[in-house]
Amino acid sequence: MTSLRRQWLAALMALCCTAGASAQQRPLVVELFTSEGCSSCPPAEAAIGQLSGRADIVALAYHVDYWDDLGWRDRFELPQSVKRQNVYARNLRHASVYTPQLVIDGRFDAVGADGSAIAKALAAQRTTVPLSVSRHEAELLVDISAQPQSPACDVLLVPYLRHAVSAIGRGENAGRTLEEFNIVREIRTLGGWKGESKTFRVAVSSLPRDATDVAVLIQPAGQGPVVGAALQPLH
Repeated sequence: MTSLRRQWLAALMALCCTAGASAQQRPLVVELFTSEGCSSCPPAEAAIGQLSGRADIVALAYHVDYWDDLGWRDRFELPQSVKRQNVYARNLRHASVYTPQLVIDGRFDAVGADGSAIAKALAAQRTTVPLSVSRHEAELLVDISAQPQSPACDVLLVPYLRHAVSAIGRGENAGRTLEEFNIVREIRTLGGWKGESKTFRVAVSSLPRDATDVAVLIQPAGQGPVVGAALQPLH
């Protein structure tokens, strides 16, 4: 067992002790930037799989494209994922991006997927915007309740694929079969929100065909710390 995997198992056990600590709060948003071409990423992706089963966490995996030059093109890579990671790098004052990078609630990051950092964030109070997502036949409804004096925010729709298995032919993971979870398939800005009561409607037919669920994130303009989050399955 690798040192990284041992650290993750210990951290996930610690996370179990925090279940219910944030029952009245919105879910914590955990964003992993990863690549099928990176040999350090599979343990972090496995951890995302563990976290994805928790009601108090929104776990998302953003696959990036800058590992392609090692000979393997990640079938889930998105230029939008790289753009989002670069914005976080600027906001967090990093000189460059890396994988596996975990960004917790848009506030701070960790190498790999630091379970102890997640446990600490779960135990802390979080800003919570009243938000619900529901499906009504062919539409998704995103309802945000009024919250006066809120900063100007972006409302993001993030469709994702719950689970996939990929056989890797080249690159650092050549010969391995990777299990992947909550794979982001698109990042869509629904619009702005400034504290008023607001509803967004999204046609389910407009979403990527392989998406199984959606997350909705509310962040201050410029990709600031997350203030709202919710999930909705599509099937």
